[in-house]
Amino acid sequence: MLFLAAVTYFSDNIKVVEDIEVQSEDIKLDRFIPNRSAMDMDYAKTMLSTKARENPASSYSPAREAYRKHLAETFNMTRTRILAFKDKPPTPVDAIPHEFHQVKPLRRIPQTPERKLDAPDLVDNYSLNLLDWGSSNVLSIALGSTVNLWDASNGKTSELVTVDEEMGPVTSVKWAPNGRLRTMKGGHSSRVGALDWKNDTILTTGGIDGQIINNDFRERSHIVYQGHHQEVCGLKWSASGSQLASGGNDNLLHIWDSRSSNLSTQYLHRMQDHTDAVKALVWYPFKGNLLATGGGEGDGTIKFWNTDTGACLNSIDTGSQVCALLWNKNECELLSSHGPSQNQLTLWKYPWMVKMAELTGHTRRVLFMAQSPDGCTVASAAGDETLQFWNVFGTPQAAKPAPKTVTEPYARLNRISLLFCLISNGFARDSFADGGSSFAAYFERRCWTSGGHVSLVAEDWRLMSRNWQC
Repeated sequence: MLFLAAVTYFSDNIKVVEDIEVQSEDIKLDRFIPNRSAMDMDYAKTMLSTKARENPASSYSPAREAYRKHLAETFNMTRTRILAFKDKPPTPVDAIPHEFHQVKPLRRIPQTPERKLDAPDLVDNYSLNLLDWGSSNVLSIALGSTVNLWDASNGKTSELVTVDEEMGPVTSVKWAPNGRLRTMKGGHSSRVGALDWKNDTILTTGGIDGQIINNDFRERSHIVYQGHHQEVCGLKWSASGSQLASGGNDNLLHIWDSRSSNLSTQYLHRMQDHTDAVKALVWYPFKGNLLATGGGEGDGTIKFWNTDTGACLNSIDTGSQVCALLWNKNECELLSSHGPSQNQLTLWKYPWMVKMAELTGHTRRVLFMAQSPDGCTVASAAGDETLQFWNVFGTPQAAKPAPKTVTEPYARLNRISLLFCLISNGFARDSFADGGSSFAAYFERRCWTSGGHVSLVAEDWRLMSRNWQC
């Protein structure tokens, strides 16, 4: 039931005339029309009263109903919904691949180092290699005649070994992949400034005599690469171990193929495009035959090479001495360190070689760089005798669990491996000539506190001394 109130309008006053009881299902109400002067209220009252008393069944006409249905079909008014689909619409075809829609958030590159340490007595020499970061997250740096260690997991520093002044300074350091300490008598006639491990048993050394020697600890004989006329200051094995890149102060870059049977006399490629010493060498982590090199002060370029063909793919003039190069392990980015006048670290976007950032924290040329095992943090050492740490490559993808707390320094390492080369009267030689016994005693007394670890190192040294006839 619905009660309808009929109203009339007198001088802006509304007066209720009468309440009429009607059947709600028979009334078809329309929207309110505000123009009351055009309305006949008496006629409206009569029609409403009459309509309410009529029997709905008496007004039904089959012809009228048929006409209504025909009209609805003609004007497509049979659907209950105006917008309705019998089937789901087809999936639209995207003209642009989905991966291009996923825009990575911009990475903020800090302009200041997150940590800064003093590095007194760091030798300011372009041809040496005095910094390396091992897979055990321990960084090694040679300061004068001392090799120091810095444990990145707890920030503790330790002195590994100090040699006599007449035997020093230390000219190169390089962590071995398998965790053994090697001290060996080399075949060079003077200082050894470049080192790189091919695998657990083969160490390649480059000296001021221009020779490159493959030292295999399982063999007595060595493979000698002859191609440089001046000091070898850069050595890098490719990830597969099939190719070796060497750079020297003679402005030459050589590519050696380890699969060749004539290694000692013939190089695979000789590149002479650089106009100054070639020290900075780094292999592209995502493609095995792509090498980036940097030239010295008189060159200042970064060049990219296809080592299979020997072709130079690109050359970028940086405007200053290129001292070191590092690839980002997760992105196509290259980090370079430079000399005067800015002494900066520059981050490049490869392959366009657009500058992403310039980090200017050092006051002297940035000679050495090393990358953390997770590939995110870079340590830089410069002639200003500072060691700085930069979070230039972002944060690790997944945080690793913190190591257990230990009481002994480096006790969590089963074996520690670091090779250091010494200078004594112009010759690189074994610093202990008594078959290794004094070295074992010296190392046991000065460097280790765990008897088990010391015995392993000492025994390994004695065996190697007999094999190498030190």
